[in-house]
Amino acid sequence: MTISDEQLARAKNIRIEQVPLLRRSRGATNGTLLGLSDAAIRRALRRLNYPDLPNARRQFRLEQDRGDDGTVPAHAQGVALDRLRSRMDDSVAPAAQTAGVPTGLTSENLAGGPTPTAGMQLTQWEWLGPGNIGGRTRGIAIHPEEPLKMWAASSGGGVWHTQDGGGQWAPVDDFLGNLACSCLTMDPTDPTTIYAGTGEGFSNSDALRGNGVFQTTDGVNWAPITTTQTTDFRAVTRIALSPNGEVVLAATATGLFRCADAERKTWTQVLDVPLGVVLFDPTDGSRAVAGALGAGAAFASTDGGQTWQSATHGPWSGRVELAYAAKDPRIVYASVQMTSGRIWRSTDGGLTYQSRKTLDLSGHVADYLGDQGWYGNAVWAGDPTNEKLVVLGGVDLWRSTDGGDHITEISTWWDGQSVHADHHAIVSHPSYDGTTNRTVFFGNDGGVFKADDLAQTGTEPEAPFVHGWTELDNNYGVTQFYSGAGNRLSGKIIGGAQDNGTICFDPAQGTDGWQQIFGGDGGWCAADPDDPEVFYGEYVFLNIHRNIDGGTSDDTGGDRYISGQFWNDDIRDWDWKPVPFLIPDAKNNKALFIAPFTLDPNNSDRLLAGGLSLWRTNNANETNTPTSGPAWRSVKPSAGANISALTVAHGNSDLIWVGHVNGMLFRTANGTAATPTWERVGVTGPSPLRPSRYCTSITVDPAAPDTVFVAFGGFEADNLWVTHDGGARWTQLAQTLPDVPIRAVAIHPRRTELLYCGTEVGLFASDDGGVTWSATNEGPTNCSVDQLFWMDETLISATHGRGMFRIDLSTV
Repeated sequence: MTISDEQLARAKNIRIEQVPLLRRSRGATNGTLLGLSDAAIRRALRRLNYPDLPNARRQFRLEQDRGDDGTVPAHAQGVALDRLRSRMDDSVAPAAQTAGVPTGLTSENLAGGPTPTAGMQLTQWEWLGPGNIGGRTRGIAIHPEEPLKMWAASSGGGVWHTQDGGGQWAPVDDFLGNLACSCLTMDPTDPTTIYAGTGEGFSNSDALRGNGVFQTTDGVNWAPITTTQTTDFRAVTRIALSPNGEVVLAATATGLFRCADAERKTWTQVLDVPLGVVLFDPTDGSRAVAGALGAGAAFASTDGGQTWQSATHGPWSGRVELAYAAKDPRIVYASVQMTSGRIWRSTDGGLTYQSRKTLDLSGHVADYLGDQGWYGNAVWAGDPTNEKLVVLGGVDLWRSTDGGDHITEISTWWDGQSVHADHHAIVSHPSYDGTTNRTVFFGNDGGVFKADDLAQTGTEPEAPFVHGWTELDNNYGVTQFYSGAGNRLSGKIIGGAQDNGTICFDPAQGTDGWQQIFGGDGGWCAADPDDPEVFYGEYVFLNIHRNIDGGTSDDTGGDRYISGQFWNDDIRDWDWKPVPFLIPDAKNNKALFIAPFTLDPNNSDRLLAGGLSLWRTNNANETNTPTSGPAWRSVKPSAGANISALTVAHGNSDLIWVGHVNGMLFRTANGTAATPTWERVGVTGPSPLRPSRYCTSITVDPAAPDTVFVAFGGFEADNLWVTHDGGARWTQLAQTLPDVPIRAVAIHPRRTELLYCGTEVGLFASDDGGVTWSATNEGPTNCSVDQLFWMDETLISATHGRGMFRIDLSTV
């Protein structure tokens, strides 16, 4: 049934001009939008105010990675780990524990060798999940002879492996030299040899955490190809091997590189255009194609990738994704970003392309990529019996049976029984023959999914399209958290997750029981210590929401915001309350993408939130209505840079510390006053603070409030400082820590000389107040630890790529 814009607007009580904007933004048809709940429609309209969220996410991480000069060194993470290894003396065994956490790794283990115990199997660290949510997956590889063996590349959690077709997953190496994996390719002649590219390149500000190409020759042990640890390989978007396995092509954010020696030592640049894809003709190693990352261009080679020529096509723009047709490799399909996605086809091996109609069932041009074809864009033509069968991945998945002239939706992002949104990889089962086996696997922002029979999947007459889909996120623990908070009375924990909203862990449900309580990107979190029913979370740019049912229900469409935004039925759009019931910085996006806020530990009615100014409410639990709610006021004026960290001292609500993205640090001793007096600290004196970069964390010693630990971003050697006199003098504590961003510092609640430091490469510990640190970490993993928080004397680690972990330190 065709639904007109007018019909959809009436059915959903929205304005008619909003309909095409929604359709284009979400890469959907009117029929699919009709099936959305009113709350989901409102969330989709809310997203229109933030048209470039993926880039905003990456800019946020980039800002934390920059040094004082505003840059990030090439392969900074790998260099930092190399320096850490060089400091270690393997003639002296590292302590098995430091401050109660396992720290027994050697330099061999850090280099990628076998670890004493691996990640989730550590005897003291307990993985909390999510085991049912997953995370962004850009690559899938399947063993051709043993297809139950699969590998998946997650963007923040490294490479994962399953031996039962996705029934259970495990990381291949918790201490791989880089966990920002962007692609996987298996040697077509030897399935035990697999290549993993690191560093995502699908935006202008990403790809800064890559460390070249990694390789395994036994499917188990991984090592970097050292000749790719250069600036040219800081973002490896795709890797292709010739059919005989001799030649490797690596597409990167700086161009295309070719290697033909067996040792993979010599790489030659053969194209200088940033690329998002490169493919060999599966039947002819002399032919290959490549697609631009953002220049709207395609290229072809007829000599095994040694030389390339620009393909002939119409006016293209943006990212170009390509796929050979398995039945006839002379046919190459191109999914071109353009405004919201268009299909083109070549019949001469990628030398020239002709446009296809790209029409949906209503006869309109289908906006299948939505507004982010540069981010989620995939195309597949792997049926050996039908060269006209094409699957396209954007926000949702679409199928064409006539070579791209007409396409129909086969998935529905808003239905939990279908497939998650934003697709990056489509891979056939090795035995796919188009008749007896039509199984295809998909990698997206929600993890790994499977269509058992592609021909019968998503065949319902109208949305939602759920038939035939299977989620394979079974302990595929790659969720990227920004923050977390827990209630000691109920044991529940919430976390703000990239791409996956604010989600709640109920200990009664276990690792597979996480559920969403607010959609969109999740951000900072807080838990009311006195009331287990109350949690606070955040959408982007300081838009704070409140949950009052113990984390048991999802967002109802806008009535949970306490920062001032609400759904206005009169104008059929989002609106803002009057002063004082709003945070002006949230309304005007004058805050970080993920902006800090904190609940006063001494008064659960008081919240402080950091944008350009510092905002305070003293009635955070006030009833929320469209015209009233918690009242906010500015208690610290703008210093010209966004607030990036803040804390209130335990036992003294007047003592507040605030840090900024440019390294400025302020404190007040009368923080509960109507107009607190602020003092900038660390600028003068006998030993001032030196960093002028992103302040990531401030931690006040609960037993000695003049002792404060301040952490910074950047791949620098001085990212942790301490004062013992309230900020007059500062001492640098990071001499034996890796030169990476430090994101969190926690002090043991009973033994305050025990410190725990969350870094870009895992957690480190000190048992002498930070004077010395564990030589290595043995958990939770080698990925970024974005926040540390306590539930009694159990330490919770929220990681950006491996979910959450906890360790009981009550017996230390």
